[in-house]
Amino acid sequence: MTSIAAETWFSAPALRRIFDLLNADGGEVRLVGGAVRNSLMGLPVGDIDMATTLVPEEVVRRAGDAGIKAVPTGIAHGTITLVMDGQPFEVTTLRRDVETDGRHAEVAFGTDWRVDAERRDLTINALYADSEGEVIDLVGGMADIETRTVRFIGDAQARVAEDYLRVLRFFRFFAYYGSGRPDADGLRACARAKSSLSSLSAERVWSEMKKLLAARDPGRALLWMRQSGVLTEILPETEKWGIDAIPGLVAAEGALQWKPEPLLRLASMVPPDAERLEAMAARLRLSKAEAAYFQQWAKSPVVADTIADTAFDRLLYWNGPAGVVPRLKLMLASLRVKAENDLELLPQMGKLQRLLTRALDWKKPVFPLTGADVLQTGVPAGPQVGEMLAALEKQWVDGNFHADRATLVARLGSMVS
Repeated sequence: MTSIAAETWFSAPALRRIFDLLNADGGEVRLVGGAVRNSLMGLPVGDIDMATTLVPEEVVRRAGDAGIKAVPTGIAHGTITLVMDGQPFEVTTLRRDVETDGRHAEVAFGTDWRVDAERRDLTINALYADSEGEVIDLVGGMADIETRTVRFIGDAQARVAEDYLRVLRFFRFFAYYGSGRPDADGLRACARAKSSLSSLSAERVWSEMKKLLAARDPGRALLWMRQSGVLTEILPETEKWGIDAIPGLVAAEGALQWKPEPLLRLASMVPPDAERLEAMAARLRLSKAEAAYFQQWAKSPVVADTIADTAFDRLLYWNGPAGVVPRLKLMLASLRVKAENDLELLPQMGKLQRLLTRALDWKKPVFPLTGADVLQTGVPAGPQVGEMLAALEKQWVDGNFHADRATLVARLGSMVS
């Protein structure tokens, strides 16, 4: 018997209370999915999901009687979120699919644990654990966890046809939990369904892709996505640019202690073309901040490692560090790969690293004058005010920000006179 009862989180009072509440009076509740999977793989546990034979209304009623907050986060599909001690627990009624179209599923509630397990996507995500911590495996997930195999439950093509997002989930879970080559049946099913990804909402596609890019090392998953044609389907911008920079970037993150950034990883896979990236952002419905990230990166100037500090500070002033930092990181990651076979590049790496540190620490100097200073000299409101202010700011920047307010006011007076 395999058990997760020894896990620290399993004995938390809030979880024990939910077990007691929903296992009473003919009900049954079990842990399901990620918490069970990660515990068995020795990985940190995040969200705790549960499955129950009770219908959602009964879960809400019992929670209310016990003074537990119940949020109907997905009540139409059987999901109620119980909140205790500030922690959410998703509780979903056992289900069976009545009808699916590749995007949405019509479900009916039930009490059959095997039917509920077999409607899920991957074997490693369909493991249950009861209130004693005993793991219940109805689909062969335990064996796949031991071999780190990411496999669809039953017929791979049928599972994918139920929800085409499972194509991306297959590669995302392979990035996090898989080893070796992906399951052949799963890979074939994903390749055959790639053209159907266009039927999914852009938000779902980007959310799944961003999670994949956040994996410690998404390189192998991206490779198989490219081999199967899935990557080109959802990110045509990568077709000619490719994913060759990913291994070097992941290695640089580990060596230089950079936090993995999904946006930087995506930037390494697409051309720094502002127009194409704007179209990509619109197609994937990126947030304004995400879209701005790619525009700032694409429009930032290429930085020579020989640039002087004063010139670099001026460059940062006019362009900002937001686009310069990712450009420097990608340059440094690429150079590290080349330096493995050419030690003469090490000094160049050191220069880029110093520039990156300077950019990360950089604080934009505040120009000492404002439009009010120009108006006080008698210059009438209008375009001339901005023009004079811009000319003085350029002088100030070109002088490496040394001129103080008094000096700039004197120059302003000379300009007006």
